[in-house]
Amino acid sequence: MTQQQSQKPVGPPVTAATPSTGSVERNGIIPVPDAERHGTPRSLFWPWAASGLSLLSIAYGVYLMGLGLSPWQTIVTGALGYVLSFLLVGLVSVAGARTGAPTMAIGRAAFGTQGNKLPTVFSYVSNVGWETVLVALSSLGGSVILARVAPGTFARADGETPTTAAQALCFVVTAVSVVVVGIFGHALIMKVQKYLTAAITALTVVYMVLMADRIDPSALGNGPSGSLGTCIGGVVFAMTLLGLGWVNCGADYSRYLPATSSGRAVTWWTTLGGVLPPLALLVFGVLLNAGDPKLAEAAAADPVGALAAELPTWFLVPYLLAAIGGFASGAIMDIYSSGMSMLALGIPVRRHLAVLVDGALMAFGGWYVLFVSPSFFATFQAFLSVIGVAMAAWAAVFLVEQWRRRHTGFELTSVRALGWPAMLSLAVATAVGLGLVTSGDPHIARAVGFLLTDGAARGTLGAMNLGVVVALAVAAALYACTASLAGRPTSGGTR
Repeated sequence: MTQQQSQKPVGPPVTAATPSTGSVERNGIIPVPDAERHGTPRSLFWPWAASGLSLLSIAYGVYLMGLGLSPWQTIVTGALGYVLSFLLVGLVSVAGARTGAPTMAIGRAAFGTQGNKLPTVFSYVSNVGWETVLVALSSLGGSVILARVAPGTFARADGETPTTAAQALCFVVTAVSVVVVGIFGHALIMKVQKYLTAAITALTVVYMVLMADRIDPSALGNGPSGSLGTCIGGVVFAMTLLGLGWVNCGADYSRYLPATSSGRAVTWWTTLGGVLPPLALLVFGVLLNAGDPKLAEAAAADPVGALAAELPTWFLVPYLLAAIGGFASGAIMDIYSSGMSMLALGIPVRRHLAVLVDGALMAFGGWYVLFVSPSFFATFQAFLSVIGVAMAAWAAVFLVEQWRRRHTGFELTSVRALGWPAMLSLAVATAVGLGLVTSGDPHIARAVGFLLTDGAARGTLGAMNLGVVVALAVAAALYACTASLAGRPTSGGTR
């Protein structure tokens, strides 16, 4: 008898009680009770769609073309990278529906109660890093818009450069909104993200119409084509830009679904929601880059401010709301999941208080990005490459363990203290992966690429950043070969 069969209720069916959006979620990393599980996999489309409706996704098209790809190659490699990486998120989400537990708590089945703390630290850093980037970008771009709307209040003497007060105001508004929604938890997030998806989509469509004269579809066939190695590098970079930044969060949003939910439907709706909006924005970014390279170059450094340069005054306020809402929608999911990661580390704090701690770290990180870091893009790219390798290796171990338990399900009440096969696979794959990636940040560059010669690091092999894909493959193969050697787990709780 499988785990799922043994859990079938006896007697009258239990009616699921839909959690209130106006109350603070009380479920931490303990599996959600059957009575509170509700909805259908279709509901997963909205939070993941909202997470990708950021104007940063337009800049992604510029970033990918910057690798040396032609417009068509950028669209194809971007689509492949997006789909492949978010398919991993969808597969991880299936475990949430089956167990009712958040992602990093489920990871204990493979890594053990103590061993799971290492990948959970990676997950926590990834979530806090992403929410910091998103809120900082909201502040940078939003302040530019405020300076145009009210130059006498929010612009410096030149009438264009935003003041520190403008940046601080945008940062506070976004950060507070993100923290408040994160504190209330899953029910409010699912509702807010649904409305944000509709509102931001409408405003983004209006923006695209207003900017239509700046794009040139006929330019898609222009420009030199990149080599096969550059195309592979584009796919890998697209994977780190999107799905690999969310793979450690997948089960957090599917765990309230009934355990009998279709795994295929969970995977499909998660992938569709995560890929469709950012892919549409990436195509627009490519068209913009092909039609107006100077504007696209400015957008790479400041996605919100540069993309608003030619907008009519009447649309600036709606545009500002779309920009802040897009960044906030992604940060909301990050701060919720980072709170779950903190709980999975074993830190004795309630879920809503964990969100407050994450908010404080986000504020500190935002201050660094806004006022200390000399180059946002170099720091951002370095962060993506390092975290992308670790998360790819972790995802491989998680999914192999999910496949091994496909008939019995995850048993979260009997977990060993240390799953050495998983730990070994994660450590080896991460080390190999970091040795095969390069970084534009001189400080990070010293710690990566150690398996590449100087010539290879500067050439096509270095541009490919194959370390992410290699880490995924090495971890999967190594764990599949060693998982059965660990023996049976001993009894023990998951808390």
